[in-house]
Amino acid sequence: MQDKIKKIGIDARFYGPFAKGLGRYTQEIVDNILKIDTENNYVIFLGKHNFDELIIDKNNKRVKKVLVDIKWYSWKEQLLFPFYIWKEKLDLIHFTHFNVPIFCPVKFIVTIHDLILTKFKTVRATTKHPLIYSLKDFFYRVVIKSALKKSKKILTVSNFTKDDIVQQFKINPKKIQVIYEGVSNLSKGRDSLFVAKLNKEEVLSDYKISFPYFLYVGNAYPHKNLEFLVESFLKWNSKDNKFRLVMVGKEDFFYKRTKEYAFNLINKNNYNNSIIFTGYVPDDKLEIIYQRAMIYIFPSLYEGFGLPPLEALFNSCPVLSSREASMPEIIQNGALYFDPYDYEDFYNKLNLLVDNEKLRQNIIEQGKEVLKRYNWWECAYQTREAYFQSL
Repeated sequence: MQDKIKKIGIDARFYGPFAKGLGRYTQEIVDNILKIDTENNYVIFLGKHNFDELIIDKNNKRVKKVLVDIKWYSWKEQLLFPFYIWKEKLDLIHFTHFNVPIFCPVKFIVTIHDLILTKFKTVRATTKHPLIYSLKDFFYRVVIKSALKKSKKILTVSNFTKDDIVQQFKINPKKIQVIYEGVSNLSKGRDSLFVAKLNKEEVLSDYKISFPYFLYVGNAYPHKNLEFLVESFLKWNSKDNKFRLVMVGKEDFFYKRTKEYAFNLINKNNYNNSIIFTGYVPDDKLEIIYQRAMIYIFPSLYEGFGLPPLEALFNSCPVLSSREASMPEIIQNGALYFDPYDYEDFYNKLNLLVDNEKLRQNIIEQGKEVLKRYNWWECAYQTREAYFQSL
């Protein structure tokens, strides 16, 4: 521990479930570090959308919330956010994503979750005009290079991403620290004394989910490979239409495009409409959908960590996963793997899991051992130690 009390900032504008995996990471880091570190002072930068989400005891003088009404990835973030940081006279600030102001006025560390934007440079991954996208891509590279060069320490969530950073940006590996994320109990926010217990059958009925079903949870960006999943499932299921594929994720431009792709395939090939798009599902209800699914399918081509398969295992749902990127490192024996470019391999592995209940149970049991590696408290503790090593 440092001799002098330090003042540490955390850019928590992503705090909360609205920002998906990044939001959960930021929320867990903030919540746990504020519990772990009872000696130093913290300044938590939040946006209008989540300022009230972080509840601080009024008597706690160690923690200050600061409203920063600045959108991420914007010119205001680069030009105005440094003023907010300078004003707080911080000893260090932690950016939980790559979007670090180039002219950050204090020492900082940064978490790099993945390098998807460099791996999947395609206009299909954006809603912007190609020219605007090219400009944004240029400035993204400028910003991330600056963040990697100027940071006191780089945190990342897997050895896969660490190797990616070293290879693409020629960063000294000693500057990079791998800290695995944790796995959340999705219902932990419910107080059983005051909140009625959810009726599982009603939850499934509300989302028009019928049995048996496979599950995908996540966004619909191109690297998630959902067109592969949709096409292969519809063809596989066309024989007897016995199964459903439930796809959970907030409806945005990319999910609308995925839905359109699915409906076009259904109409073109006279498939039965066996895909259920639920839209956003709150965590307590999502937990139930995980628990009742026969198999969780994760066809992604690139992941820095990948929380949903671990959440599936936490809820005793066996996982069928792509073998690409970080997935074998993170899920280990908690999944049956397939080649996400090979339809036949996918069909073979899916049939194997569907027909073999013992295999499904074995994956769940192996998953319990895998999950022991991932703890948000430990993630926050190691992150706090990284702060002090960087001061």
